[in-house]
Amino acid sequence: MRFKAKTKLRILVLLSQELMPPEKLDEGVEKEKQPWRTEYDVITTLKSMGHEVYPVGLQSDLAVISNAREENKPHIAFNLLEDFDGHALFDQHVVSYLELLKQSYTGCNPRGLTLAHDKALTKKILSYHRIAVPGFAVFAMGQKVVRPGRLKFPLLVKSVVEEGSVGISQASVVNDNERLAERVEFIHRQTSSHAIAEQFIEGREIYVSVIGNRKLQTYTPWELVITNLPDGALNIATGRLKWNPDYQRKVGLVTKPADLPPELQRKIEHLSKRIYRHLSLSGYARMDYRLTNDGEFYLLEANPNPQIAKNEDFADSAAHCGLSYAQLLQKIITLGLSYKSTDHLIL
Repeated sequence: MRFKAKTKLRILVLLSQELMPPEKLDEGVEKEKQPWRTEYDVITTLKSMGHEVYPVGLQSDLAVISNAREENKPHIAFNLLEDFDGHALFDQHVVSYLELLKQSYTGCNPRGLTLAHDKALTKKILSYHRIAVPGFAVFAMGQKVVRPGRLKFPLLVKSVVEEGSVGISQASVVNDNERLAERVEFIHRQTSSHAIAEQFIEGREIYVSVIGNRKLQTYTPWELVITNLPDGALNIATGRLKWNPDYQRKVGLVTKPADLPPELQRKIEHLSKRIYRHLSLSGYARMDYRLTNDGEFYLLEANPNPQIAKNEDFADSAAHCGLSYAQLLQKIITLGLSYKSTDHLIL
């Protein structure tokens, strides 16, 4: 039975202009291979729920938002931005602009985005609160790569700010200083950002979806499993693995409910809520962990405003708890409408 919203809302959907989806799919188009599949799923589902939906494509001009507000008088902005003007860190400033306009919006607040976007700062905050994270070092652009003696190999090298596994491949895991320097230089060149090298943690890859502002809820912990991993390859979520459906089928990528003993499931759910609060997150987020053989969870990344396309981890995790995709989007909207800008000040 199709879910209909009880109250019809006017909704601006904020997205990058290059990810503006078509109104309907042409015959033969595989949506799962399109970069705009999240935008398409959200827009079409919100319309099917009875809402008035106004997609707003952004590039580098915030006036587009104020013009759309003046024209459509939205109740809320559904924020799907992952960058602004080509900069991954600028999406937090767009949300700050929405707050200055006193415009309700979905997803995370500016402070939470700022803290979570900086992977090094995230680890420092969580270490202070005695939450296990991999050991790490940051290598700034333009500076010589000198590994601290305390930082032991193997190390995984990535951008300190980019998300979505940008720049991550099997070559990201290095075992000596020469390879470390080469990979750091690669990240600097490819992403124009500082690099972070963190200790590679062997173990299972577990994701936990968290939703809420003050009162938090977790959905079923989810696991990434590669059933046909090539010989010598490591179990890591590379950019190719995350975004290439053909490669996913080739290596037998499966994401499914994590089979955890009750005590470990309670532990990771409680831990995820603690992290969410310590990082001042709101709306919804996904926590990425490694679970070691001795039952320890290491937080790899906290991801506010994660991927919410149909049949992706967050939506599948919610569905496993009995929430349809339309109900999930409605819950995200309800949280956005009820959010107060002072909520994230309570740690």
